[in-house]
Amino acid sequence: MKDSEAGRVHHHAPHPSAAVGGQAVIEGVMMRGKRHWSVAVRRPDGEISLHSEALKPLADSHDFYRLPVVRGIIGLWESLALGIRALSMSAQESIGEEEEEISKKEMAVSVIIGAALAILLFVAVPLFAVKSIQSELPSSSLFVLAEGALRIAILVGYIWAVSRIKHLRRVFEYHGAEHKTIHALESGLELTPANVQRFSPLHPRCGTSFLLIVMVLAIAVFSFVGVPGIYLLIISRILGIPLIVGLSYEVIKYAGRHKNSRFMHAVLYPGLILQKLTTREPDLSQIEVAIVALKGVAEAEPIEMDHDGRGDVEVMA
Repeated sequence: MKDSEAGRVHHHAPHPSAAVGGQAVIEGVMMRGKRHWSVAVRRPDGEISLHSEALKPLADSHDFYRLPVVRGIIGLWESLALGIRALSMSAQESIGEEEEEISKKEMAVSVIIGAALAILLFVAVPLFAVKSIQSELPSSSLFVLAEGALRIAILVGYIWAVSRIKHLRRVFEYHGAEHKTIHALESGLELTPANVQRFSPLHPRCGTSFLLIVMVLAIAVFSFVGVPGIYLLIISRILGIPLIVGLSYEVIKYAGRHKNSRFMHAVLYPGLILQKLTTREPDLSQIEVAIVALKGVAEAEPIEMDHDGRGDVEVMA
C-alpha cells in the first residue's frame, strides 16, 4: 500500500512484531504487554496521568490456555475486561475527577450487554433477513454466503456510522497515535513524538482488521453447518463464535510475524482499508500520551520482539 504523505514510513515494513497491544481510550491510550499494562490520559490541566498494573494472564495457570485457538478465545475475553476498566479510568481522569474502581460485576454486566447487542446485530438480523428469501437461494452455500455478505455489510455500515460521530474523532486520533507508537517500537526507533509521527496510523494487528477476518472466516466455518431450522441456525452461530474468534486470532498473530509476506498483505488489505474509518491522524500531544503509555509498560517489563513466533502477539483495538 502506498502512502500519499511524503516521509511516511509504511505499515508493512519488514520488522518483527512487538509482544504488546493497545487500545484508544477517552483522551488517552492503554498499552498492554505480557505481564503489565498501563493507561495514560491527558487531564484537563494538560498533565498526563499514568496508571500501571501487573497482569495475571489465565494462560499462566495451565498449558491448555496457551494452545492455538484456545489462547485467542481467552485473550479476547481478558482484553474486553481490561478494555472496559481502562475506559472507566480514562473517563474519570479526562474530566479531572478521582478514579472510581469499576467492579467485576459492572464489567460483567457491560460485557454481557455488549455481547447481546452484537448477537442481535450480527447474528439474528442477518439470519432472519436471509431466511426470509431462502426460497430464492438454490443451495445452502449461497445461503451462508448471502448471510456472511450481509453480516460484513452491517459491520462496515456500523463502523462508517460510528466514524461520523464528531465526539468520537479524538478517540480515533488516539487510535492512530497508538498504532504509530507501536510501529516506531517495532522499527527500533527512539520513541519521540517526531519519530512516531512518521509512521502510518494503520496496523495489521488492529482489532478492526480482526473483526473483518472474523466475519470472513465465519462464512467458511458455517458452510459446514448447512441450513437447518432457524433456531438451530441461531444456536450454531452463537456456539461457533468462540471457534471463529480463536481462528481469527491465529490469522492476526501469523500476519503480525509476516508483515513482508505478499499473501498476508493481500489477506489483511481490506482490514487496513477499513481502519481508515477508525483511525485519524493524531497531533504530537496525542502521540506523547501514547508514548507515555507504552513506556509505562516498558519500564515494568522488557518488551520482546516476536521474531520466531514463540511469543504472544496481542491483537490491538
